[in-house]
Amino acid sequence: MLPPTFNDVLTARDFVGQYLPRTPLVPVEKLSEMLGCDYYAKLENLQPVGAFKVRGGVNLVGTASDQEKRAGLVSASTGNHGQSIAYAGRLFGARVIIYAPAENVNQTKMQAMRDLGAEVRLHGRDFDEARIDAERLARQDGHRYVHSANEPKLIAGVGTIGLEIFDDLPDVDVIIAAAGGGSCAAGNCIVAKQINPRTRVIAVQSERAPALWHAWRNRTLDPYPTMETEHEGLATRVPFEMTNRILWELLDDFVLVSDEEINEAVRLLAQQAKQVAEGAGAASLAAAIKLRDQLRGKKVVGILSGGNIPLERFAAVVKR
Repeated sequence: MLPPTFNDVLTARDFVGQYLPRTPLVPVEKLSEMLGCDYYAKLENLQPVGAFKVRGGVNLVGTASDQEKRAGLVSASTGNHGQSIAYAGRLFGARVIIYAPAENVNQTKMQAMRDLGAEVRLHGRDFDEARIDAERLARQDGHRYVHSANEPKLIAGVGTIGLEIFDDLPDVDVIIAAAGGGSCAAGNCIVAKQINPRTRVIAVQSERAPALWHAWRNRTLDPYPTMETEHEGLATRVPFEMTNRILWELLDDFVLVSDEEINEAVRLLAQQAKQVAEGAGAASLAAAIKLRDQLRGKKVVGILSGGNIPLERFAAVVKR
């Protein structure tokens, strides 16, 4: 499959806009003062499933063939991608099966997928082991396998975030996106480099799960040997080809942050922006804090990519 183009993102906007709302781009005064820049949060935590990935899910499932919908869709996810496919499956009348790791899962996300009508099967130690089981089932039973990143329709759908950012803030200098599989960063790269090549796009990942960062720096698709982050939205060991090839060509920078820096960003978003963010959703702010010297005086958008954090974990992080 070929990666999506800017025109594919424009087409996705027309389709996705029929089913999903635009999300707000809000200036956060206290964070702007702290960082010395004009800091804006793109509130993807306000999507129907609480995360940005629903844009890609609606675009892919909604444009799937009737045969694919009848056969059913199978995918693997630690939560937000699975919710997006489950939401779209319910919306467009397709059966959905999601494989998730059996260890260290976000039970809030697992239950949300079930509530949306998906069958959730727990297999393996982590996302990549669950993914292998999902691929096996799809081959065996003839389902449409939906990869969490190597899907042009997913990336194009997610790229609609960038179109909305430029609509609301045409002179944006920097866009920061969390990267697990890389679809958010890739989709926003496609848009930014078409509309204004001077706009920098920066990806961020946990230093305890640096597979995508390592792949970007070394131009390799080799699996990374360890993955120990507590933030499941960033927890991948295997870099994906399509998103990586887009990032190799278009991404301006890629930074790592610690899990504690991410937790501090969760606290700051709650205190200063009054927003609930999961770890992946707060990673963009953690990167902005780390890069504050080079962001000074600029207009910076941090994509708050999701807010699906269990209440008890959120309370513990904020209190700590």
